Amino acid sequence: MKKSLVLLLTVVFAISLAACGNNTNNNAGSANTSSPSPSASESAAPSESATPSAEPLSGSVIASGSSALQPLAQAAADKFMADDQYKGVSVQIQGGGSGTGLSQVSDGQVQIGNSDVFAEEKLDADKAKELVDHKVAVIAMAAVAHKDVGVDNLTQQQLVDIFTGKVTNWKDVGGTDAKIVLVNRPSSSGTRATFEKYALGIKTEDLPGSIQEDASGTVKKLVSETPGAIGYLALSYLDESIIALKYEGVEPTTDNVKTNTYPVWAYEHMYTKGEPDAAAKAFLDYMMSPEIQQKDVVENGYIPTSDMKIERDAAGTVTNK
Repeated sequence: MKKSLVLLLTVVFAISLAACGNNTNNNAGSANTSSPSPSASESAAPSESATPSAEPLSGSVIASGSSALQPLAQAAADKFMADDQYKGVSVQIQGGGSGTGLSQVSDGQVQIGNSDVFAEEKLDADKAKELVDHKVAVIAMAAVAHKDVGVDNLTQQQLVDIFTGKVTNWKDVGGTDAKIVLVNRPSSSGTRATFEKYALGIKTEDLPGSIQEDASGTVKKLVSETPGAIGYLALSYLDESIIALKYEGVEPTTDNVKTNTYPVWAYEHMYTKGEPDAAAKAFLDYMMSPEIQQKDVVENGYIPTSDMKIERDAAGTVTNK
């Protein structure tokens, strides 16, 4: 009996030891497979540095001057203001002639002065030096006449005789028997300065009986409606309501202008007084964008400066590119 009790206690003790061993192994396995708790710095997601968004461009730009450049500048301004990134910028395009534009930008009245001529041709040298030239296109000028004049070509001398009053009837230059009516631009006009410099070769006086108009659009209307009328316009204004006269037998076309075969042309300048502010710079950059240069410039009768085969300085000297 005593031996049986000892044997039973021995078996119970052995079973207890085995159970304790299994529990120890299981606890160790659990400790080995579980991941350590991350520290607070490791568990927090890294914060991204806040990048301030750029403020939308805003401001007001007024460009005044050349009526020859006005159609192109207005078309560009309309597209510019319709673009989402420039909706905070207001752009106003005004005419008045190149002299007016140059004077106003020099005096700080406008941000941009549009001109068909170099600043030094209209302003004192010290004022001209303060301006920064932005050439945005090339434009050609043509003598234009009423459809009834019976002429489609004039030489330089014939034009000089007409605009100085030596010839007053179209029959004297091979046309119909009709009185010549001069439609001129004021002395402040860059179109007039270009026409006199490169078509006539001389400056002219305002003749009694001649008509003077500030705007190219009005000149076209008067020439088209007035029998015997003659004037001059940028190619951007030409249409079937008037006759564009050849110059020394050369047609006023963009291809002829690019090589200076047709010499009555000028750069379209957009001058700023010093470097432009952000709004004006954005608009000037937009003027030189492919959207404007390859589409609006060409469609409106201008020529991209990059298409010119030659260059011309303020003195009128032409060089090959």
